[in-house]
Amino acid sequence: MLIPIDTLTQKGNRPDWLKAPAPVGENYHDLKRLVGDLKLHTVCESAACPNIGECWNHRTATFMILGNVCTRRCGFCNVQKGVPLEVDVDEPRRIAEAVETLQLRFAVVTSVNRDDRKDGGSEHFAMVIRAIRERVPECKVEVLVPDFQGRHESMDLVLDASPDILNHNTETVPRLYRQVRLGASFERSLDMLAYAKQRRPDIPTKSGLMVGLGETLDEVKNVMRDLRRSDVDILTVGQYLRPTLNHLPVIRYVHPDEFTEIREFGQALGFQHVESGPLVRSSYHAASHAAKALSPA
Repeated sequence: MLIPIDTLTQKGNRPDWLKAPAPVGENYHDLKRLVGDLKLHTVCESAACPNIGECWNHRTATFMILGNVCTRRCGFCNVQKGVPLEVDVDEPRRIAEAVETLQLRFAVVTSVNRDDRKDGGSEHFAMVIRAIRERVPECKVEVLVPDFQGRHESMDLVLDASPDILNHNTETVPRLYRQVRLGASFERSLDMLAYAKQRRPDIPTKSGLMVGLGETLDEVKNVMRDLRRSDVDILTVGQYLRPTLNHLPVIRYVHPDEFTEIREFGQALGFQHVESGPLVRSSYHAASHAAKALSPA
């Protein structure tokens, strides 16, 4: 079911199924203080995630490393763009401290794009994984990595640190890449996911898509087929929400029934897990995705 924006009662108003609770609660404020005290960044805040209240009240967060300034200008993303910050060599230690303080058993780590660095920031990812493992050995770690400009040697640095889940988002369908993912390539993203699985078949791979940017359901299904051909294990699909008027507009709000169809189609394709829903984001319920992918067959 398509819900055109101009049919809503107020221009830009969201349907009821896209209304998330406001971020409140003791755990939310405790985590906000901890992130501030340790001078860390989270994608929850930088990308204006609608699930920040739910996730932070469950004491889970996605740490964003390598600063909060991105070298690319994707049309959907609320992260600041511009000249990147110097790499903070103490950041891995502080993230490990936060994981220990929060008593996390599952941590998600992502980053801005760092095209200014030859390795794309991959060595820093590896340092963060190892710092968490050293301080909290029982904590599982998912990394959501950029495409590293297609450099397999950069992906090797991350894989050699043995994350529990390797995530890289394709974000949208190939036809929309020029508007949505400036500087990226759908084929490059597929190649990096396929390479990761070939290099380390023991590490589950994951990818995510946004819908509502003007793609068709058939295009979404074709991307899902491509991801399975690249041996991706876990898929997330959620509604694109416009962070500000300076970002790409929402073309349509996708009805929950269509998300159900997408989930069922993905299950039939053979994904180990498909998380599909209006408010789904890459790291939403990430620990449960991982549990299904890491459990013995």
